[in-house]
Amino acid sequence: MSVSIELVRGRSLEGCLDGYLEGLAAILVDGVNSGASISFLQPFSAEQATDYWRQEVFPGVIGGQRLLFVAVLEGELVGTVQLVTGLVPNQRHRCEVSRLVVLSRARRRGIGRLLMEAVLERASALGKKLVTLDTRSGDPSQKLYQSLGFEVAGEIPDFALDPDRRHLSPTTYMYKRL
Repeated sequence: MSVSIELVRGRSLEGCLDGYLEGLAAILVDGVNSGASISFLQPFSAEQATDYWRQEVFPGVIGGQRLLFVAVLEGELVGTVQLVTGLVPNQRHRCEVSRLVVLSRARRRGIGRLLMEAVLERASALGKKLVTLDTRSGDPSQKLYQSLGFEVAGEIPDFALDPDRRHLSPTTYMYKRL
């Protein structure tokens, strides 16, 4: 298994938006519909995913406020994560990890770890001093983040509705000093 992690540049998006869009939409749909707590509710459609990428993510990537990483396995996009760098003036020393998601059939192969390592390396190269994120408390991702040196800042109960709309779940805020 040879996975490559790529940083999608703003100019890449402008030139071949649809080349990334289909794979990214598929990853997001799979993630939400398999239970990932990444802000969306089931049932989640390809149209909703496409709108999210086009309206919420791509403008930030093109504008330089957000970095988009993808994992490619045998020519297919199988994972993604974002690093939000365009924060308010008094927080420019830090950045936020957003929406780490790997296709369900590609999980448990270290792809999430590779994506996070790329994010942390880029944050350090940008001179960031602190990386923050939040995750549904108790999710496998929380263990991954802790194994990468993230510390728990705290937990908020009943923070978000689960994707299946049945329960409110707590979220854990985490940070890593660079």
